[in-house]
Formats: sequence, C-alpha cells, structure tokens
Amino acid sequence: MEIAIRRLERFSEFRDVEGLQKEVWGFEDRDVIPFVQLVSAHEVGGVLIGAFDGDALVGFAYGFLGYVAGTAVLHSEMLAVKDGYRNLGIGYRLKLAQRKQVLAQAMTLRITWTFDPLQSRNAYFNFAKLGALADQYKINFYGQATSSFLHSNGTDRLWVSWLLESRRVKQRIGNPLPDVVPSALEGIAPLIRIGFDLSPQRNSSAGEQNDKRVLIEVPWDIDALQQKSPTLAHQWREATRRAFSEQLAAGYLVEEFYCQNRKGRRLGVYLLTLRTLADFDQNEDSPVPAA
Repeated sequence: MEIAIRRLERFSEFRDVEGLQKEVWGFEDRDVIPFVQLVSAHEVGGVLIGAFDGDALVGFAYGFLGYVAGTAVLHSEMLAVKDGYRNLGIGYRLKLAQRKQVLAQAMTLRITWTFDPLQSRNAYFNFAKLGALADQYKINFYGQATSSFLHSNGTDRLWVSWLLESRRVKQRIGNPLPDVVPSALEGIAPLIRIGFDLSPQRNSSAGEQNDKRVLIEVPWDIDALQQKSPTLAHQWREATRRAFSEQLAAGYLVEEFYCQNRKGRRLGVYLLTLRTLADFDQNEDSPVPAA
C-alpha cells in the first residue's frame, strides 16, 4: 500500500475533509469545520495536508495561523486517519509534512494543538515520537460535550507546543523515546496511581516536597474503561484534571510519556518537570532532569 502525502488544493478534496470528520469522530454537521472555512484558511496561510490512497483521501491534518501570548503559531486543530489505515505511520507522516511546510513558509517556529490527556496512545505519539511539550491544561476546552462519541467524558485538553527547530524535536524525529519508564524514575511515587480496582489513587505527599519531577499514571485504554464503567472513567477525569491543573500552575510542564506493565496490566505514565518552554527553546534538553 502506497500512501501519498501532499497539500490539498482542489475543492473536491476540501469536501472530502468534511466527510472524513464525520466518519472519524462521528460529528454532526454543527461540529464539522465546513468547506468554506477550509477554503478561506487555505487561502491565507493555513496548512491543510492530506494522505491519499490513490485518489481517496484517507487522512488529513489541518492548522491555521494564530498568536499565543504574542508569539505567532500554527494551531493544528485536527489530525484524522480513516479506520483501516491506522497504525501505518500515516499520522506521523502528516505531522512531519506539516512541520516541513511551516518551516518552508517561514511562518513560525512553533505548532500548537490540544489532546485529551487520558488518551494514552495520543500522549505517546505527541511526547515520545514528536518531542512536543505541554504547560497548559484546559478544562472542557470544547464545552462539556460535542456531538462526537469520543467526548462523552468532557473535553479537557492538554495544550501542546511543538518547538520545531529545538534540539529536542530534531533529536526525537526518527528516534522516538523508548516507551518504558527509565530506571531513574522508578523510585518516584506517582501523584496519581492506578489502584488494583483500576480507580485513581492520589498520593497526597507526592509533588509537595519541591520535587523537580512528578509522575501521573493513567489507564492505557480509557475508551474501553468508559464502555465498561462510565463512573470510573469520570473519576479518572476528575483526578487527572486536579493533578495536571495543580502541577502546571505550580510551574511544571509535561515533558514525557512512558508505557509500563504492572502485573500484566498496561498503563501510561506522564513525567512532569520543573522547567519552562524557554528552556527547550534554548536547547537545554535532557531526557531526565537531575534530581
């Protein structure tokens, strides 16, 4: 299977983006970014890149220009891959194409986007593979719910910054971080830990001793947990909302995401560190800061 990655140019392709939004996220018409908006954004510097199997659109990435705290950014609002084409590296190729176009047009050195911190696969993609960082937590960013089946547990988001020319990003591209928790972190008690019954367990002493590193555990498959126990999934939303909000307000940022197996159960582990985005802009990167 040969998948071509290229910019979208034709009206018919913009129409296909409308349809793919509905197919991937289950959006109703009122939540779809419409054809006319896509055309206008494209005309004034927005980035709309598609993945094609022959003539069929099977994925896309869409971003528009904006400003965050006075800094020009491209905000990547959507990245979608059609069911049946996932786990083929298409999303990764779309992000790299997005980065290449942004740098070629010299529009900015930063791309931002948001994602649900309970989605572990997305977290690994963003931090371990792309080298992104997050220093903001948005509560119900799109409101309490949308028409998508994915948003029944609120729309909390981590705000991600991808520093395109940082040493961290250049090193991470093509060389993803190993997905296991490094030995240097094994002795740190997580602020939020997965209990034996899959419930979130808060360690009140973690992160309160001026530690430079904080860990937050999350379920590996929150969608399966949502189907099995919506109440438990909601508990995870509340627990992680509080933990991320408190730690980011205290000056931490989300730096890495790892996978871990505990007694045959897979889970995700976030690493938060007392650093700023400026530290990485200045190329002062190190995978695990000194204690």
